Amino acid sequence: MSKVFEYLKPYTLFILCAVVLLAAEAWLALELPRYMADIIDEGVLPGHLSVIWRNGGIMLGITVLSMLLAIITGFFTARTATGVANDLREAVFNKVLRFSNAEINRFSTASLITRTTNDVMQIQNTLMMAIRQFIYAPILAFGGIVRALERSTSLAWVVILSTAVMLVLCAILFFIALPKFKIWQNLIDRINLVTRENLSGILVVRAFSTQKFEKKRFSQANKTLAETERFINISFSFMAPIISLVMNLSTALIVWVGAHEASAFRVDVGDLFAFLQYAMLIIWSFLMISITFIMVPRAVVSANRIQEVLETEGTIKIKKNPVPLPKDFKGTVEFRNVSFRYPDTCADDDNVLTDISFTAKPGQTTAIIGATGTGKTTILKLILRFFDVTGGGVYVDGIDIRDLNKEELHDKIGYVAQKAFLFKGSIRSNLLYADKNATEERIKDAVDTAQAAAFIAEKHGGYEFEVAQGGSNFSGGQKQRLSIARALVKNAQVYIFDDSFSALDLKTDALLRAALKKKMTDRTIIVVAQRISTIMNADQIVVLDNGKITGLGKHEELMQICEVYREIAASQLSAEELSDG
Repeated sequence: MSKVFEYLKPYTLFILCAVVLLAAEAWLALELPRYMADIIDEGVLPGHLSVIWRNGGIMLGITVLSMLLAIITGFFTARTATGVANDLREAVFNKVLRFSNAEINRFSTASLITRTTNDVMQIQNTLMMAIRQFIYAPILAFGGIVRALERSTSLAWVVILSTAVMLVLCAILFFIALPKFKIWQNLIDRINLVTRENLSGILVVRAFSTQKFEKKRFSQANKTLAETERFINISFSFMAPIISLVMNLSTALIVWVGAHEASAFRVDVGDLFAFLQYAMLIIWSFLMISITFIMVPRAVVSANRIQEVLETEGTIKIKKNPVPLPKDFKGTVEFRNVSFRYPDTCADDDNVLTDISFTAKPGQTTAIIGATGTGKTTILKLILRFFDVTGGGVYVDGIDIRDLNKEELHDKIGYVAQKAFLFKGSIRSNLLYADKNATEERIKDAVDTAQAAAFIAEKHGGYEFEVAQGGSNFSGGQKQRLSIARALVKNAQVYIFDDSFSALDLKTDALLRAALKKKMTDRTIIVVAQRISTIMNADQIVVLDNGKITGLGKHEELMQICEVYREIAASQLSAEELSDG
């Protein structure tokens, strides 16, 4: 939580201004009962109207001035709370951008969204109230006690008793609520996860008619959340009636004891009324503090959850002084005895990849094929340094990628992910995502190469056609072609295609590959594919089986020497095509 408090430092001046103004506001509030006492003792009882008018005018002036101070203080507290919330959201978002896949998987996407939005909002709301109440209310309470004792010491025990009851109540509720608030935030993560999965996979849910199962799953998460909220709300629902009871009993005791004191001439009537007002101010102060305490436990939990994200050390270690890429960068990618296992595993037999060695050269297409789960996509993630190898090394132009600046490395790579994803905006904005300074000529050339020009022309507005969130208003094949075009706009030296042709028909696939070969004679191309037809003409094919290379060569060679490759080919190619191979 201490790390979250650091975000208050830039707003120290605003907080100090708020403290000064709140102290002045509290002092003015404490002055009002004194003038009221003077009105009763020196104005009403003797019948001096001038005293009533004079003191009444002063009280009106104090009230107006207090209102102005409250407005100005509200500006400073709002500026501080919203500023801290803005900085926290930005810090969490920037931190998540630097996370590797391991950290993303550790927290889950749903939890990271909750921490960036709901948790930050809890801190903002608490700050808004806490800056005012934790400064104003204690000053008012302490000043009220001092002023009340100045008026009468014989009634002090009523105030002390009321204060003690309020403190005990606040402490009990705080310790009851704190652990429940932590559970509450985790349950919000859970319900966000269920909702997100349901909305993302709505077509699958409908296709398999599992609406009842999804309703039950959501109902369970929702019920657990509701039960936790109910417990918290019931716990705090006792606060208002108890505080009301304490306040009313205190008033009754003060009036009852004060009446006896006044009748015995041990206290003036004006002082009695002033004491009563001070007592109400003291109790009201503790009421405000207790209301703030309702929010504090949840804010503490939220702050700890945000701090957990901010303090998470990435598994990808960035060097302070990275090695610069050569100016004549060629784009040779080399794997030297690479092994890899995921961060949450430690045994050697848990390796996803073992002893992987091959070189992808400029002007050549290197294809990677194998059964599902053999580590094809993992190889590409290692090139992009989404994960770090656990053995061996990945080299670019002879430099270990762990010695390079990640941004500089990614700037040289055009990547098309396995799952095509488009951002909300226009077709043009999605294409410019790779390079915002790309010329119109380069955009059109990339679109033509990706075989996307025809369907873009058919869209209303062409390049300005609105893309829905996630590209949901495009077919799978169209999304893949736009993703490929986006990568080509980058004009990189190394291109990585992660099964990026799977949604294309065979004719479009062939045309696209032919266009790529023609346009990228000097680029390094690495392709992961499931279809033999997509990679038959590759300069070298890497065959994976259980995370190991079982074959390396061209299609014709592998048909002769690699049993795994022959089995894949036999399952996909006709007898005539096999005989040609």
